[in-house]
Amino acid sequence: MRAIFHADRKWGIGKDNALMFSLPLDMRFFRETTRGKVVVMGRNTLRSLPDGKPLKGRVNIVLSFAETFEGVVNVHSLSETLSAVAAYPEEDVFVIGGASVYRLLLPYCSEVLVTKVDADGGADVFVPDLDADPAFELVQESAPISDGGYSLKFCTYRNRNVEKF
Repeated sequence: MRAIFHADRKWGIGKDNALMFSLPLDMRFFRETTRGKVVVMGRNTLRSLPDGKPLKGRVNIVLSFAETFEGVVNVHSLSETLSAVAAYPEEDVFVIGGASVYRLLLPYCSEVLVTKVDADGGADVFVPDLDADPAFELVQESAPISDGGYSLKFCTYRNRNVEKF
């Protein structure tokens, strides 16, 4: 299982249940990386998607401790989530948010794909700083790229505590 997100300088990932930046290259990277794959998210992330509908062309797994949703695989606990994703090849599963789902599942992710935006997005939701976490190692980083008026880098982190798929 892998995770994918963009983060600002402070490891913020969202504001008002939405993305902080409009980044066409990052969105294309997300679409191309997750198309035909499995995405795991929480209920707020599902609600933040266009029309609150699951992402097309992907298996959508939604973790919510109390609610169920149409058109998705509903899971209600960590153990149910891990059982659901075990049915798919590890490299095809992507955690896509939100913050509480990242905090819960990052320890189980072998890789994390982070688009680092060199800006402060005024986030109200944050993920752990992978640069400060000894469990994670930066293994790849692109040169700075301009996207939507911002400078960003595409980065890959490896979880030292999870065997690579």
